[in-house]
Amino acid sequence: MSDSCAVPGLLEFEQAKNMLLDIVKPVIEIEDIAIEQAASRVMAKPVLANMAVPPHNNSAMDGYAFAWHKDLNSAVELDVIGRSFAGEPFNGDVGFGQCVRIMTGGKMPADCDTVVMQEHTQHDNGKLRIDTLPAKGRNVRLAGEDIAHGSQIFDSGHCLGPADIGLLASIGVASVSVYRPLKVALIATGDELKTPGSELKDGDIYETNRFVLKAMLNKLAVEVIDFGIVPDDKDALRQAFLQADQMADIVISSGGVSVGEADYTKDILEELGQIDFWKIAMKPGKPLAFGRLSDSVFFGLPGNPVSATITLYQLALAGIEKMQGKPQRQRAKFLATCLHDLKKSPGRMEFQRAVWMVNDDGSIVVDSTGSQGSGILSSISNANCFIILSRQQGRVCAGEKVWVEPFDSLLSC
Repeated sequence: MSDSCAVPGLLEFEQAKNMLLDIVKPVIEIEDIAIEQAASRVMAKPVLANMAVPPHNNSAMDGYAFAWHKDLNSAVELDVIGRSFAGEPFNGDVGFGQCVRIMTGGKMPADCDTVVMQEHTQHDNGKLRIDTLPAKGRNVRLAGEDIAHGSQIFDSGHCLGPADIGLLASIGVASVSVYRPLKVALIATGDELKTPGSELKDGDIYETNRFVLKAMLNKLAVEVIDFGIVPDDKDALRQAFLQADQMADIVISSGGVSVGEADYTKDILEELGQIDFWKIAMKPGKPLAFGRLSDSVFFGLPGNPVSATITLYQLALAGIEKMQGKPQRQRAKFLATCLHDLKKSPGRMEFQRAVWMVNDDGSIVVDSTGSQGSGILSSISNANCFIILSRQQGRVCAGEKVWVEPFDSLLSC
């Protein structure tokens, strides 16, 4: 039995993704910002190290620095002639039979190449006896072993994570050149939608899509322009899209792209711009519209909350990140054993919400979160992954292997 919604002419999921990636272009405007504000931003220029990290040989342990020699053994006593602490180096000469007290991070004296841990020594009245002689070079961090002087730290297009910010700080970089943040206009449509906190009248529902989509977009370091709820009125929608096109790089709407009598979004987008594709062979999320206005690109997402969430996550995100200058995101996938039967008819690629886990025997299993209706937002909230079923695949029986795609940070903490 085929999918009753899988009418002829639906665009393949991967074809739609490739089409939008061919159409969207990265922003080119650059700004210089302090590294404290640079997390999740995209590098616009390469960064080269103007110094080595660490800048000098230093101790990896609290102990004693000395020059290793084959004649050293536990019977030899070394004279402790000074100390080298972090920020307080020992700059004198250290000869054979001598050593320097050194702390973690302390600069290695020029004549020393090895550190013995203090736990493996006996120190009394300026004399040091080594109980266990370490190998030559042990417990020493070499200059440049983290970053070599002149090496390229980051290329343009690199998205800066927390550790990257520390790496920049370690070479003395205080500011970086990044692409400016994208401006994304967010529009919800529907006469029945009400803002949480307001009173519901007969037939009303609380609007959820903007809250989910905005929370996801906020993780992408974009500037969200929230247009709120626009009623199902052609003139109001037209004005909202015209204003959003002037203010934003990307316009994202939810609702109004189906074929109902009050679904005006698609008609207005066709009037104001160009629709490049509409209706995808995916479930949920078939009525997705993508195209261009005069100054922006738009994604007309479905109105059902699960559909809106998944189409942003699985399709629109690829275009957004390309416009940010990021490389295409590659999500992990693996096979897992399905614990229960899954309903599926051939005709559309499906993203079923599920929970994957590792059994006591180390095997990976996955189970559905229950009803997969496009209006059941709890099916995502209770999940940690998608089970991805191909367009032609039919029903899945318990015990079969299925492809699992764990949620990334956009859908999880």
